Amino acid sequence: MDRLRAFEVFTAVVGQGSFIRAADKLETSPANVTRYVNELEEMLGARLLNRTSRRLSLTEAGKTLYDRALSILEEVAETEAIASSAAMQPRGRLRINAPLSFGILHLAPLWPRFIARYPDIQLDISLVDRLVDLVDEGFDLAVRISRGGSPSLISRKIAAIGHFVCASPDYVAKHGAPQTPDDIRHHRCIAYAYSASADEWRLLDKEGKVHTVPVSNIFHTNNGETARAAALAGLGLFLQPTFLTGELLRQGRLVRLLPDYRAPELDVLVVYPSRRYVSAKVRVMVDFLAEAFQHKPSWDTCQV
Repeated sequence: MDRLRAFEVFTAVVGQGSFIRAADKLETSPANVTRYVNELEEMLGARLLNRTSRRLSLTEAGKTLYDRALSILEEVAETEAIASSAAMQPRGRLRINAPLSFGILHLAPLWPRFIARYPDIQLDISLVDRLVDLVDEGFDLAVRISRGGSPSLISRKIAAIGHFVCASPDYVAKHGAPQTPDDIRHHRCIAYAYSASADEWRLLDKEGKVHTVPVSNIFHTNNGETARAAALAGLGLFLQPTFLTGELLRQGRLVRLLPDYRAPELDVLVVYPSRRYVSAKVRVMVDFLAEAFQHKPSWDTCQV
């Protein structure tokens, strides 16, 4: 069996939602399409499609294969293009993972500009705060917010993010403001569940000395915007990056506390799997994002 042809047939069936329409698209017979799908299922030892008289649906194995097969076919097409005059033309589907809040607030406005510049690329954006495995889950690249990259991935820093202790003016009026990091022990706090230091904040003074403070969290969430909403409602102190708090600090809806202290800076990184050949679509996206964030980000204009 020609595996690449089998992948092409299988993805056409899924994309068209029909064996007959897939056969029309591929200019072959429905019987030939059925044969390829059956042989693919036999080779893998797993059912890929649930078939009824009215519709087709993917099984779990089918969903996994579909995403990977699309990536494989696109890589083959781009590799073949290297030998042609179209080698440098970015095209095809580009799967990107990014953190939820950052993706909504700061990446979503960029995508129309990218599509206008590269109309042959189809963007597939997945926003989730958990750490995804780019290779296993079929992503071409990811935008991550962290301190340092991964040794198994190529990374490019495109921006830096400040990281301060904040609270609402109402909270400060009722409970006062901490004057030293140790005072945080006596305040209610809001925790971001995916932070490695959710229950113990590390703050740097102006000399770079680290102050580690255990915190009493009354509110836990795995979403930054939810943590921000809790802070705005006066539930407690929170330690969040300025891409979430910068505008609210400028408006006075949040107050920066302990101005002589800050958490270590975070990096905005574009990461992608290490390969000898980086596809044109990945390359232009990395350059596009670096260009978009080349100046001091608006979220950090609140810093003094």
